[in-house]
Amino acid sequence: MKILAIEHDPPDVADEPFTEPLLIAEAQRAWDLHESDVIRELYFRADRTEAVLILECTDVDEARSILDTLPLVREKLIGFELFP
Repeated sequence: MKILAIEHDPPDVADEPFTEPLLIAEAQRAWDLHESDVIRELYFRADRTEAVLILECTDVDEARSILDTLPLVREKLIGFELFP
């Protein structure tokens, strides 16, 4: 099943927690998920600094579990709204 995941920024998140090592880890994990065909498409919005992903998962719960493995999600610096 294709799942649309739209990134959203939690309120009151400052820029300081977005360290270079954390961003590198985020990019690596996203690449790994792309290589394993879980993230089928990844876009960045032109109107704000948020991502839009197309995932291939069995359901929304699986998509949520997979997105929770992203370092920025794990650190609660970003979140995703999911649409089946």
